[in-house]
Amino acid sequence: MFEGAAAPPAGGGPRAPGAGPPSHRPAAGAERSRTGRGATAGGPASGAGAAPRAPRSGRAAAWAELLRLPALFTVPGDALAGAAAAGVRPGPRTLLAIGSSLSLYAAGMALNDWADRAEDAVERPHRPIPSGRVRPAVALTAAGALTGTGLALAAAAGRPALAVATPLAATVWAYDLGLKHTPAGPAAMAAARGLDLLLGAAATAGGTRGGTRSGTRGGTWGGTWSGTRTGAWGGTRAALPSAALLGSHTLAVTTLSRRETTGGSVAAPLAALAATGALARLAGHRRTRLPAGRRAAAAPGLPGPGPAGNPPRPGDLLAVALAAAYAATAARPCFHAALNPSPQLTQRAVGAGIRATVPLQAALAARSGATTTSLLVAALAPAGRMFARRAGMRKVSIT
Repeated sequence: MFEGAAAPPAGGGPRAPGAGPPSHRPAAGAERSRTGRGATAGGPASGAGAAPRAPRSGRAAAWAELLRLPALFTVPGDALAGAAAAGVRPGPRTLLAIGSSLSLYAAGMALNDWADRAEDAVERPHRPIPSGRVRPAVALTAAGALTGTGLALAAAAGRPALAVATPLAATVWAYDLGLKHTPAGPAAMAAARGLDLLLGAAATAGGTRGGTRSGTRGGTWGGTWSGTRTGAWGGTRAALPSAALLGSHTLAVTTLSRRETTGGSVAAPLAALAATGALARLAGHRRTRLPAGRRAAAAPGLPGPGPAGNPPRPGDLLAVALAAAYAATAARPCFHAALNPSPQLTQRAVGAGIRATVPLQAALAARSGATTTSLLVAALAPAGRMFARRAGMRKVSIT
C-alpha cells in the first residue's frame, strides 16, 4: 500500500492495496472511498456465468493489472531514501530491503482486490477478480505468499529490518481488511509508507558495525558526509525525519482521494496544496549533521563556524531542484481542484500526488547528501511511465 506512479483510470481513483506507502499505497497510496456493495462474494457479477480459462498471455496481463506493475517503480525509492537518510552507502542489504518492499507492496495490491471483490463486482466489473480472470482464492493465496516472501527477505537483511517489516506487513493487512473504511485509513496509509522508508534505513545500516564513527564519504555515494553512525538502530532513528515527510505526503494524498468519486470538497485540495508547499520547502532544505566533536559544543551554543557559512554543495542544489519538481508535479492539479472540486479534477490531483512520490523520495535522498542515489531514484519516474506505455497499462488503477 503505497502510492503509484501513473494517473488513475477515468471514472475511478487510486485503489488501496497496499507499502504508502505503501500502504506500503501507502503504496505503493491513496485510498478511494467505496460506497457500493456487490451482490456476490467474488468472481463475476451476479448472474454471469463462469469465465472461460484465459490464454496464457491473458492471464499474465490479468496478474499485471492485479499487482499494478507500473506502480512498483515507486517502491525502490523508499529504501534508497532510507539508506541515504541513515548516512550509509546502499549495498546488498538495501537490495534485500527493496525486494521485501516490492513483495509487501504487491501483497497489498492482491489483498486489496480480494477484500473489495464484492464492491468491484458492481463498481468495476472489469477488474481481474470480478471479471473472472483471477480467482479470489488464488489472489488471497498470492497475497499470503508475497507477504511471507517480503518478511523472509527482510529477515535476510537482519533482525532490525525484520523488526520494521513485521509491523509494515501488519499495517498492510489491517488497512486492506478494514482500516481503509474508517477515519484511521489515511493515517494507516501514511504509517505504511513511512515504515517502508525506515525498512531501507534499518536494513542498510544493519550491515555496519555499532559504535561511533565519523568521517567523510564521497565517490559513488555521490556527496560528502561527516557525522556519527551507531549501527542499525542509530541509522533508523536518523531516518525518522525523512519518514515523517514522506508519510505526511501520503496522508495528504490519501485524505484527498476520499472525495475523488464525489468531489465537492474545497478543504481537501487546499490542505493538500498547503502540505505540498511545506514539504517541498523542507525537502529542499539542507540537512546538517555535525561531527562528533562539534555536536556537544553546539548544544550549549558555544562559538564556532556554523553551516550557514558553508558554500552550497551540488547535493544542496539538486535537493532544491528535485523539491521544485515535486511541487510542480503535485501543486497545480491541487490548485485546480480547489477552484473546481469536481470528481474529475480531484482524481487528477490524486494522480498527480501519486506521481509526485518519486521526486519527493529523490529530494529526500539529495538533502541527505546522497547525490548519486537521488538521481537513481529520480530516474524511476520516467522508467515507470515508459514501462506502463509499453505494457499498455496507462489506464490501469495502480493503488
